[in-house]
Amino acid sequence: MNRRRCATAAITVVCALTVLASPALTLQASAAPRPPAAPSAPLPPAPPKKTLEEVRKEIDGLYRQAAAATDAYNLAEEKAKEQSAEIVELAKMIVAGREKIDALKAQAGAAARAQYRNGGLPDGAQFVLTDDPQLFLDNAGRLQQGQKATKDLLAEMTRTQAQLDVYAKEAGTNWTKLEANRVKQAESKKDIDAKIAAAKKLESELAAEERARLLRLEEQEQYKAQTAWLSTGVLKGLSGKATPKGKQAVEYATAQIGKPYVWGAEGPGSFDCSGLTQRAWGVAGRSIPRTSQEQWRLLPRVDVKDMRPGDLIVYYKDASHIGMYVGNGAIVHAPRPGRNVTLAGAGSMEILGVVRPE
Repeated sequence: MNRRRCATAAITVVCALTVLASPALTLQASAAPRPPAAPSAPLPPAPPKKTLEEVRKEIDGLYRQAAAATDAYNLAEEKAKEQSAEIVELAKMIVAGREKIDALKAQAGAAARAQYRNGGLPDGAQFVLTDDPQLFLDNAGRLQQGQKATKDLLAEMTRTQAQLDVYAKEAGTNWTKLEANRVKQAESKKDIDAKIAAAKKLESELAAEERARLLRLEEQEQYKAQTAWLSTGVLKGLSGKATPKGKQAVEYATAQIGKPYVWGAEGPGSFDCSGLTQRAWGVAGRSIPRTSQEQWRLLPRVDVKDMRPGDLIVYYKDASHIGMYVGNGAIVHAPRPGRNVTLAGAGSMEILGVVRPE
């Protein structure tokens, strides 16, 4: 009995302890610290701000790429004009050739009808078949002449048809080239627009004071290059005298100072670099190629030490810029978008060479 009571009491104590302990365990579990949240990924460091000189070089590079693309655009446009003119001329020749064939066919038809009326024999053949010997002798030559005329007629028709085939083939080839050049123009225009937009965006992100400093940096760089060029003594012994045509070209080019640069423009209100030089020499009576690269490739070259006013100085390894030498170590040129036609030091950019339009 005592044992049973002791056991009952023990069980009661254990149950009571269990009941008392449970809330404590629950409270302890709820109060336990949560695992720390995973740290967020660190933000990438901000790119270092470019110096103004780095911005200047980047802008200059973009405008030079735009100038090269402008040359490609202008060349494609020039070729497209040439091919359009050739297609027009070929079309005229095809029309004339067809008219000629129609006339030859009419002539051949008249001969065939005359032969039919004479019983299938030409007039000359009837004379040959006469019993009169004298009439035979008089008209034998006429028969030979008639046969020759017929052969000549057929030969002329064959030759004219062959020419028509050639004209048609050439017109097809020129049309294909024309379309290809139009595609090149569109691609170059897209490239030009992209490069100019990127350069303008860089400039627009600068404060007004920074833009002013950027212009000063540009001028300082040009001055430094011009000073280094002049220090070589390049102007010693140079003739400052232009030919009459050269003087005329210089007068026209310098009269355009202050007009804006617009890519692809040939005047009179705006110019790109080669548009200015081409028009100036055109006014002087000398036709020269449209682009700076073609002017460099096709015009006679002269040594820098022999240049004279009116000569054209070509810049950079890709011949993407050109200006006109006006004497005293200066050029007149259309620099780039956002700038106007101006005077500058002839050595303020990297010189590739000099060409003479006359």
